Amino acid sequence: MTTKNLELLIATKNAGKIEELKELLADLPFLTFRLRSLNEFADAVEPEETGATFTDNAVLKARSYALQTKLWALADDSGLEVEALDGAPGVFSARYAGKGATDAEKIEKLLNEMNKTQDANRRARFVCAMAIADADSEIQFIAEGICKGTIALATSGGGGFGYDPVFIPDGFEETFGELVGDIKQQISHRARASEKIIQYLCGFYAASG
Repeated sequence: MTTKNLELLIATKNAGKIEELKELLADLPFLTFRLRSLNEFADAVEPEETGATFTDNAVLKARSYALQTKLWALADDSGLEVEALDGAPGVFSARYAGKGATDAEKIEKLLNEMNKTQDANRRARFVCAMAIADADSEIQFIAEGICKGTIALATSGGGGFGYDPVFIPDGFEETFGELVGDIKQQISHRARASEKIIQYLCGFYAASG
């Protein structure tokens, strides 16, 4: 397959992730890569995320959605790891407060669990793993991005999604919920993984013309 007819599926239905990934991938040659959303495929079945790591789940989702849609698929799995909670919520970040819980409910549980530990250590990191599978569901590339920081005592800012309002990245005093989009797109875990994905796709583009 040449890049002239390559369609790249962003394999998520999370509106926040879709928008953020489209912005991060804005440097791709759009005349060559057509970005598709999983929301265009109503019959696509979400695979169970049974992986032990973010990379495991990213690979699992990329392969599953590529197989179902017959498109190249870019899938990610990301979450928050808190030192005082022994790395939790980790791969369970999205369902930390139960399936269907709101972002506010996840944050509330996180802060409550941290208070229970009576541990002054508030160090944490966001981790993002991304995987690209081709139309035959074979993994072609894997990338990881990490953003280190601390957990705030309370939520602040209405930007972003997930745990953004309580995560303060190193070098800043504001949470991800307060920082403007341009800054977050430079330093976030997803931005750092996306940078590697862009390098791979541009290399693929140059090689296959």
